[in-house]
Amino acid sequence: MRDGPLAGLMLIDTILARGELTDYHFAHSTRADLCRRLGRVEEARASYERALALSQQETERRFLEERLKSL
Repeated sequence: MRDGPLAGLMLIDTILARGELTDYHFAHSTRADLCRRLGRVEEARASYERALALSQQETERRFLEERLKSL
C-alpha cells in the first residue's frame, strides 16, 4: 500500500508466476483489489472469480460476490 497498487500488483504477480500461493484465495482477492484500484476491471473480475472458486468460508464468499457485483 505504501508504494501504490501498481507496485503491489507487480509483487503479487511475481509470487503467482513462480507458482506460489496459486491455490490461496487471499492472493487472488488481493490481486483483484489491486486491479480494481488501477481500473483494470476485467483482470479484477477474473481474480475475484478465482478467489471465489477457492474460498470455502461463506462470509468470505459473500464479500467476494459483493465485490464482483460492484465491478
